[in-house]
Amino acid sequence: MSDVVNDVSGQRRIAVLDELAPEQVRDVLRLIGEAAAVDGQPAVSEQGRLQLKGRREGVRHVLLSDADRVLVGYGQLEDSDPVEAPAGEFVVHPEHRGSGHGRALGVALLGESGKRLRVWAHGGHPAARHLAQVLGLSLFRELRQMRRTLHDLGLPEPVLPEGVSVRTFRPGEDDAAWLAVNAAAFAHHPEQGSLNQRDLDDRKGEAWFDPKGFFLAERAGGIIGFHWTKVHADDGLGEVYVLGVRPGAQGGGLGKALTAIGLRHLAGQGLPTAMLYVDADNLPAVAVYERLGFATHETDLMYRTES
Repeated sequence: MSDVVNDVSGQRRIAVLDELAPEQVRDVLRLIGEAAAVDGQPAVSEQGRLQLKGRREGVRHVLLSDADRVLVGYGQLEDSDPVEAPAGEFVVHPEHRGSGHGRALGVALLGESGKRLRVWAHGGHPAARHLAQVLGLSLFRELRQMRRTLHDLGLPEPVLPEGVSVRTFRPGEDDAAWLAVNAAAFAHHPEQGSLNQRDLDDRKGEAWFDPKGFFLAERAGGIIGFHWTKVHADDGLGEVYVLGVRPGAQGGGLGKALTAIGLRHLAGQGLPTAMLYVDADNLPAVAVYERLGFATHETDLMYRTES
């Protein structure tokens, strides 16, 4: 564990750690939750929250405490992509904003990344946009959250390509095969495509995981596509969590059929609304989802250094 500690004019204390103690994990999760209650969404992604527990290769944690040694800010840096710049996320407790803590966290992440950084601003709030400018970062990616009602779906009966059948995921038995298809389907996507067994196990260990909502499309005994749904019970939301089709099996309507199967499943859970995430510049996918009744709800923004 790293013990790098910086004191800034006696106003705050910044510690950069390779691994968090259980009580630090608890404090960080509480901070993220209390900030999300004010901001409308967590400033640290699901992946980032899962990476709080245990040592993770390439992941560093930045803890910012005030003069009273109270945790008021958290940042995370993930440097696991061999090509892209390290990715960061950070948050300051709402009661401690306006005191320069956000800028201090941003500067710390820039320093840890060697001034080669990508950073998310979930929800794209004006304060986050301004801070990105102050840190000298430029906008380069927009991720849309789209939603649609699950009442009166109005979707035709799913039609599967010839020779294709759909069943649900079998934990343990299907792990390796699904990871391989996921990596192939998202080879262009550094976050989703790099999921490994530990990442999958993390998600299987979450309270929301339900294999009955994880659909696999097979042809000749091999997985060629999937639709993994997720239920956000507290928010009354069903999510098109991950939807993928193996290269070579695309273009035959399988993605559309899998989407409909998953949405029907979520509607059957009594959920009023479905959501999904899609890159704003993926115009074909955006158009498909719009035809399925989805509309943009909010946008997450990613900024990066120019170098």
